Amino acid sequence: MNRDRILAVEEGSWGRSTTYRVGSEPVLTTILTEKVPKGDEVHIQKQLEESLEKALGFQEETIPDDVALPPTEEDHFKLPYLVSSINAAILEDTIRQLQILDECNTSLRIHMVQSAMDQLRASKYGVPKPEVIDELEGIDKTKLACDEYKMNKLDADRKFINEVVKDTYTDLSVFNSYKSLSDHVAKILFLDEYRVTLAEDEAKNRLACRDAARQLRQQRVHHKTVAYETDAIIDDLKTQVEDASLMASVRSRYIDNWQRARTEQHFRTIDDKESTPTDSIEYYKQRIDNEQRVHTEVELLVNIAINETLEKVEEWMNKFDADMEAMDLEVQKKKHAYKNMLDKRIKLEETIEKHDQQMKDWKQFKGDREEARQYVEKMTNSAIIVQAWWRGLLVRLQLGPYRPKKKPKKAAKKKFF
Repeated sequence: MNRDRILAVEEGSWGRSTTYRVGSEPVLTTILTEKVPKGDEVHIQKQLEESLEKALGFQEETIPDDVALPPTEEDHFKLPYLVSSINAAILEDTIRQLQILDECNTSLRIHMVQSAMDQLRASKYGVPKPEVIDELEGIDKTKLACDEYKMNKLDADRKFINEVVKDTYTDLSVFNSYKSLSDHVAKILFLDEYRVTLAEDEAKNRLACRDAARQLRQQRVHHKTVAYETDAIIDDLKTQVEDASLMASVRSRYIDNWQRARTEQHFRTIDDKESTPTDSIEYYKQRIDNEQRVHTEVELLVNIAINETLEKVEEWMNKFDADMEAMDLEVQKKKHAYKNMLDKRIKLEETIEKHDQQMKDWKQFKGDREEARQYVEKMTNSAIIVQAWWRGLLVRLQLGPYRPKKKPKKAAKKKFF
């Protein structure tokens, strides 16, 4: 069939219709992608009639030859009419073949309906869809190699190929252009660059998170060390305050007793001066000496107690310093041990990943080698079977080297007269 010109293309949920001109007669073709209910047949027929009327009423505007239009961006994607028609015919056959393949693969369609059952049920009952849909929603990173994800990827690739081929076919048929194909290619390149940029950003963010975690650990250790030192200073100050309060209470008691003793002494002195007995004077002198000795001994005892307390305080301070140094040393040891263990764990994880990749590569190599061996074995057996059949055919039909040789004719005897 020679299609001189495509007049219009109409698409809907029911399928696609194409109006083209053969000679002077317009022809309308319709491709239904799904079964149409009886109630919608009239509506679809009206749409097709309107499309045909638009196509028949379309008139090309003629541009004078002396008027030169400035080139546009779409002119870069323009093709000659013959080239675009040939490509459109090829793509039309391709679309029909892809549609046949898609309709024949019932297992994939059943699987896609089962996997999209939630979306279909939500669409049936009118559940509103979210405005922003995350592509990674419902994707488990630990099961990327499962059959479900592979089937979804296969279906998405098929839909994308169908969309690209249909858009290219429409542009070639209507506008003699392949701009939609160029747009799809540019979109794919942009997505590849965007994914590479996302991978680089993810690597940078991982390094930044690792540095931030390391700095956080260092700050935590520093804060703990400062807190330990501050607690030690606070304990020292508390001890000094307790010692000062004890000394103040001892001094106040001593001053009170001393004032009381002096007051009694003055009273007694006045009494002695008034009475002036010699025995009393001697008695009080001895008493004063005894009090002075007691005072000296009490003061000596207090000094001894103070010195012992100071020695104990010094001993406890030295013990505290030694314990703090031992604890700091133990903390440093634990820190180095943890760092070494972390480095060892990272190296082991890298080794495990490397071995895992090597095992996967080895399994892939063994599978490819087994497939190649089976293919060679199958081809060899097929060649042997074909060769044996051909040789048997030649033997049965007595052809080729198995053709029976003709017996040589005997020379006629000459007659002598």
